[in-house]
Amino acid sequence: MRKLKEQVKNQESIQVSGKLEEIIIQALLEKNGQEIILINLKEVNHVLFDYFIICTGTSKPHIETLTDFVIESTKKNAKIRPTYVEGQNNGEWILLDYFNIIVHLFQPEARDFYDIEKLWNDADIQHF
Repeated sequence: MRKLKEQVKNQESIQVSGKLEEIIIQALLEKNGQEIILINLKEVNHVLFDYFIICTGTSKPHIETLTDFVIESTKKNAKIRPTYVEGQNNGEWILLDYFNIIVHLFQPEARDFYDIEKLWNDADIQHF
């Protein structure tokens, strides 16, 4: 993950390493997702997921593009599709469930309102 973060800072092209969370983050970066964070929940007690990935899109069409590209990228590079997708009708907050990774795609107002990363401030959080 450190290598991925360094590549983002250097604005180099990111190579897919095969880890699902890295594939998802790469897809979000390629489609200009904003304020991307990875919350590592592995060390937090009584949590059913390993990671939350949170990203902001600028509009409903941008959120839809991010959603479609994440699904396409994970299918192509990891041969996996989300087990559940929620929120596509309104496009303010879309959730992609990859069993142990939950991806939250927000429009700015919804992300500010729910502020879910604050709920997990005791976990390791990486910003991209």
